[in-house]
Formats: sequence, structure tokens, C-alpha cells
Amino acid sequence: MLQLFNSLSRALEEFKPLNGNSAGPVGLYTCGPTVYNYPHIGNYRTYIFEDLLRRYLEYRGYNVKHVMNITDVDDKTIRDSQKEGISLKEFTQRYEKAFFEDIVILNIRKASVYPRATEHINEMVSIIKKLMEKGYAYRGEDNSIYL
Repeated sequence: MLQLFNSLSRALEEFKPLNGNSAGPVGLYTCGPTVYNYPHIGNYRTYIFEDLLRRYLEYRGYNVKHVMNITDVDDKTIRDSQKEGISLKEFTQRYEKAFFEDIVILNIRKASVYPRATEHINEMVSIIKKLMEKGYAYRGEDNSIYL
């Protein structure tokens, strides 16, 4: 039996697919790189764990759809691209390319999909509005939104 720590319940819980099928499809959403600099060993520790989890689930017979986000817009990417005087896209592509080269070297399987933050801004704004309306998020003194 696979047990994982649930940070919401603060307890170890048995892994059960949402659809209840013991060999059915499983969705795995993981954080990927924030592409403002070259990844380091601490970043890769996370990606290696995610890869091991996926491989174990596949070994157990699950069909895993792995989605790993690419954070290609944030304060650091904007700041550093402006510092270099190049577009955000040109700036982040350099580090995204390095990430994909490194995962090949580390034998980390590619995710099924790599959505970029810049491709989903409208959806994020919509979700944040809903979280604010429900009281799950709030605006801080710095005007940032926190959960």
C-alpha cells in the first residue's frame, strides 16, 4: 500500500485514485522550474522525487498523466529580463532549454504536458477572484494576494 503525507490533514493517508479504479488513470500535477536562472541540485531533488513517484505509480499499473508547470513570469523573470534588456520570452527560453537538457542527462522522464504560466494568466486571475470571494485568499499590505 502506498501512503503519502497529506499536508491538509497533516497525516499519512493511503493513496487512492479519485475515480476509485485501482488501475485506472491518475493525474499528477507538480511544480516545475521558475525559469529565471539555471536549476540547482535542490530543484532537481524535487523533480527526481516526482519522477520516482510517477515511475512507481506506473509500475503499479496506473496510467499517469503528469502535468508539470513552467513558471515563466514572476517578479524575478520580469526584473532580470528588463535588466538584460531582452523580452521576457527570450530571457526565460534560455533557462527552460537548460532545464530540458538537464532532465535528459538525469534520466528524468518528461511530463505529459508542460503548461507555461504566461499561457494561463486569465485562468489564474479567475481562480484568484473566486478564492478571494470565498474568503480563502486575501490582499496583503504589499497588494499581493495570499492564500
